[in-house]
Amino acid sequence: MGQTVNADGVELWAERRGEGPDVLLIAGLGDPAEAWQSQLDGFADRYRITAFDNRGAGRSPLPEGPLSVARMADDAAALLRELQVPAAHITGFSGGSFIAQELALRHPGRVRSLVLMSTMARSDPYFRAMTRFWHWMVERAPDERAMLEAFFLWIYTPRAHADGMVDRLIDETLAFEHPQSAEAFRRQLAAFAGHDTLDRLGGITAPTLVLAGELDLATPPRLGREVAEGIPGAVFEVLPGEAHQPFQEVPEVFNARVAAFWREAEARAGE
Repeated sequence: MGQTVNADGVELWAERRGEGPDVLLIAGLGDPAEAWQSQLDGFADRYRITAFDNRGAGRSPLPEGPLSVARMADDAAALLRELQVPAAHITGFSGGSFIAQELALRHPGRVRSLVLMSTMARSDPYFRAMTRFWHWMVERAPDERAMLEAFFLWIYTPRAHADGMVDRLIDETLAFEHPQSAEAFRRQLAAFAGHDTLDRLGGITAPTLVLAGELDLATPPRLGREVAEGIPGAVFEVLPGEAHQPFQEVPEVFNARVAAFWREAEARAGE
């Protein structure tokens, strides 16, 4: 069931499923909670799963004023508090993984474990050039379908383009009743492009798994490896043949690996 939660003055839409240890899923640029459908469905028999719309995405409004990754991390912490979740397994994807890093640094008591998918700690010249292109792409594409067709070239594998998955996702995005505005896309993008935790990663104490797609163009494995090398004890793995969004393309692979990591983290905590 979905609900609106007042998280320190920001009305965040949250979807919750299942019973068991708490899991918080943090979405990336533009994604609503529905992006995690395969995880909401796939984990509900074992975990209490919460996915939510970041401010400026889906049903969560974009308030006036500065937008930063740190502020969105505070939103996530406030959401957990309002839902009476003392701590959760945190899984963040892309920009959501940036938020998850800041959450683990700013609110460590809220984080039982950390999964960072398609992540980085600091943008490099390639990433900055890519996001500059995305910024004007959303303004100058002839229509929303053309914009999504171009954007998804960075997100999904050639396999997903060939087998019709990307066409289906575009149709679903265009039909979604709560589309993200161009302004919200640009403001989220600017916040994510300014993300920088590289010199602070050593302060993350939660058990951490960093996953990268072998074919990821947006956040190549080298960026994820840098994150894992900065976090004490972090595990780094590359998913062969996958791109930026494997939790949608191969959810059975992603879900199995993440669930195994959560079990390992719970076992270590119980020792």
